[in-house]
Amino acid sequence: MGDATLSPTKHGQANPKTLAASFWRFTASQEAHSETERLKRIRIGFSPTLSQALRVTFRLQDKQVEMLLNASTSTLERRRREHKRLDSVASERLDRIATVSQLAAEVFEDKQAATDWLSRSNDALGGQAPIMLCDTDIGAKQVRRALHAMEWGGAA
Repeated sequence: MGDATLSPTKHGQANPKTLAASFWRFTASQEAHSETERLKRIRIGFSPTLSQALRVTFRLQDKQVEMLLNASTSTLERRRREHKRLDSVASERLDRIATVSQLAAEVFEDKQAATDWLSRSNDALGGQAPIMLCDTDIGAKQVRRALHAMEWGGAA
């Protein structure tokens, strides 16, 4: 399916830089697909390694990843260990996070700046970190509006 396939280190975890790079490759690949193709990929399910990539890229705690993906850490780890794909709920949420992240990277013209902005609390978004609003479609729309406002010269 083209999502992250990573070679783990001797402890079963991929290198953090490799994980972050795989997350950004995933965001770019999602943008390259039509909505119909993305929907098909969501229904098939993404690699559970992407949950690790999300955690590392945005320096998230396990509880934050659980909230974002609506899946427990143990479930995510078991799916990774058993080479099973994520369910459609977690996959749809990863798709949403990817599209918002890609927009942020385009607005900031820098992946690290986008990561930093998405990871820090934002007064325009009720004091929450934009990434954490991506657990719902409405929250992701708020983040997109803030990014578009910045892109068009506003403050967010």
